[in-house]
Amino acid sequence: MSAAEPDWNLYRSFLAVLRERSLSAAARALNLTQPTLARHIDALEDAWGFELFTRSQQGLAPTEAALELAPYAETIEANTAAMLRTASGLGAVAKGTVRISASEIVGAEILPPVLAELRQRYPGLEFELVLSNAIDNLLRRDADIAVRMVEPTQEALVVRKLGTVSLGLHAHKDYIVRAGKPASFNDLAHHSLIGFDRETPAIRAMRSRVPGAETLHFAFRADSDIAQWRAVQSGFGIGICQVGLARRELNLVRLLPDVFDLKLGLWLAMHENLRATPRCRAVFDGLASGLTKYLSV
Repeated sequence: MSAAEPDWNLYRSFLAVLRERSLSAAARALNLTQPTLARHIDALEDAWGFELFTRSQQGLAPTEAALELAPYAETIEANTAAMLRTASGLGAVAKGTVRISASEIVGAEILPPVLAELRQRYPGLEFELVLSNAIDNLLRRDADIAVRMVEPTQEALVVRKLGTVSLGLHAHKDYIVRAGKPASFNDLAHHSLIGFDRETPAIRAMRSRVPGAETLHFAFRADSDIAQWRAVQSGFGIGICQVGLARRELNLVRLLPDVFDLKLGLWLAMHENLRATPRCRAVFDGLASGLTKYLSV
């Protein structure tokens, strides 16, 4: 192994090849030439003394060494992005980029008007919105601020519980005209139900709170909450929606509210090191205000 420490740009090239499995595709992603990218990989292999990729019919296949090193390169990438976001917002004025992580529904349906109001108040702010039901690691700075439906348990976080979100069964009026209203939970077996494709720990926990839920059969299955929401809006059948969100849709009707009424907490979290950063403090407080208003309607 060479005693010289590799240039950080080489790690960026390594990650691009690892993700694209092709020198040409990785070069396009980084706006570099293919020979330049090849030299970067050669330089890393020379510095470390082993191969990172082997050629296969599918392109470049990572070696075991490359796969073992990948998480460290990803950490460098995340920290570099976090450093740039922090640098862009230093100073007394709330400006710069804030990266926000939220679930699909919260990020796509609830946050945009809240962020629009924040942008009007602080024109120097810019936002990166990550829509994912996975929980980003705030300590690793995958995001600056996270809106979560499960309570954060990591230490070194600033956490605020904003309230609870009510979930209920809903259907479009057109579907009810066609299929009728279920009078009991057992009646759901005779309806077109909208639900998940793969069961996650969160879904298992939610199902355990609804007696008989394990017997339900879904006629429409999707792991995307957005897809399920659109299916309910289109009149496909009966699905679970946030009650506050469904109230905005005049054509949606809540069903069996006395039988099915789930409550989930809503939390806002950020790394404690960002508490005094003007851009993150402004966005954290703005999100708290906007989401609390949403929960109160």
